[in-house]
Amino acid sequence: MALLERKVKGAICYLTLSAPEKLNALSDGMLAALQAEIDALADDKAIRVVVLSGMGKAFCAGHDLKEMQAGRAAPDGGAAYFSDLFDRCATMMMSLRALPQVVIAKVHGIATAAGCQLVATCDLAVAEDGTRFGVNGVNIGLFCSTPMVALSRNIPRKKAFEMLTTGQFIDASRAEVWGLINRVAAKGDLDAVVDEMAGVIAAKLGSAVRIGKTAFYDQLEMDVAAAYEFTGAVMVENMLNKDTDEGINAFIQKRDPDWPKG
Repeated sequence: MALLERKVKGAICYLTLSAPEKLNALSDGMLAALQAEIDALADDKAIRVVVLSGMGKAFCAGHDLKEMQAGRAAPDGGAAYFSDLFDRCATMMMSLRALPQVVIAKVHGIATAAGCQLVATCDLAVAEDGTRFGVNGVNIGLFCSTPMVALSRNIPRKKAFEMLTTGQFIDASRAEVWGLINRVAAKGDLDAVVDEMAGVIAAKLGSAVRIGKTAFYDQLEMDVAAAYEFTGAVMVENMLNKDTDEGINAFIQKRDPDWPKG
């Protein structure tokens, strides 16, 4: 079985982490599979939304600890391997955020350590009721320093620090209140809730969403004045798009816009 399964329905690509026996851990192989798929999606204009989920009883339990321990056998104690591992993981996470498509995490069971980081990295997230989230590395003496980058950019800093230093889980309802996820789906409703959200987004003008996603993350790194100057230029670019012209005319004329598929 492939470590990552891919299925396409219309303009939506469904990616499923498929190593349930390892709780979909981000092993070397899983990281490579994710990076390859992300790189391919970056140039696929037919796909407007990506849904990321996990097979089995968990979304993702973070890095493969057994694989990491095996890396210690190197003469340097694993320093080179660990450095490369966390570099590859960071590259994958940043590539995921940089995708022009909207990425929705579809979460169930548990999302821990780098698995929680993966949820925080996605643009949107929906979790099934009963899902637990944690950055629990501190419990085994490994502070979740890389996962905290994405986590601390999703939830208030004191909440993030509490999770990082206590190693305790939070449930889906708390994750929603804190801003780690967008919605909690009732048991049995996760597929339907995610499909509805993905369908709504996929129906929008793809070029506008691509422009908007890039601008959203870019402006977050700027001060307010620079952000307004930057996004003003983005609005001009968007307004000059012929498909935006069609969308506005369709709204005025009370009809559906005739937009391209891609």
